[in-house]
Amino acid sequence: MKLNKKIVLSFLFMSVFFLNQTESAADIFMSVDHNGNLHYTNIPVAGKGRLYFKEQKINSLGLYSHTKYDHIIKKASKKHKISFALVKAMIKVESDFCLKAVSKAGAMGLMQIMPKNFKSLEINDPFDPMENINGGTFYIKYLLEKFKGDLSLALAAYNAGPNAVLKYKSIPPFSETKQFVKRVMKYYCTYKKKEKTL
Repeated sequence: MKLNKKIVLSFLFMSVFFLNQTESAADIFMSVDHNGNLHYTNIPVAGKGRLYFKEQKINSLGLYSHTKYDHIIKKASKKHKISFALVKAMIKVESDFCLKAVSKAGAMGLMQIMPKNFKSLEINDPFDPMENINGGTFYIKYLLEKFKGDLSLALAAYNAGPNAVLKYKSIPPFSETKQFVKRVMKYYCTYKKKEKTL
């Protein structure tokens, strides 16, 4: 059966488009030190650690459930007295609700927590939704207090680190950070409006 040339070209274009909408994650390795503490890294070390999470394609087309973790978000937001809409907006931008999301820098889970922050945020398993959301919510609360309630600065610090915000005394001039703040604020407003209509 002969296929119409236009149909074939259209199919090829759509295939390329959808392939470009996925982002490669990183393999994550876990090891236990002599004190029994867990360590996660995206860099394998000979003789140390085991494969904890295998690289997979993370779909960025919004195919993950946007309501699956609402009950956990509500608990964390109530516990830390942070807006439900804000936490949900951060998860939307950070991982698009993909539980196993891993960034190229090694940030993990729904709220993209860096391994170096696991201990201070009481996270043992970054892919446990309760631990990840609770840790991320606690962290944004800390940053809001640190930057005296300035949400833009707190979000910038969440993305680029508090020291970068302190250095520039404003949102750092990094395109990724600027986009992060802008997108979170956009979804924050969207989720707040939805809350009011429920």
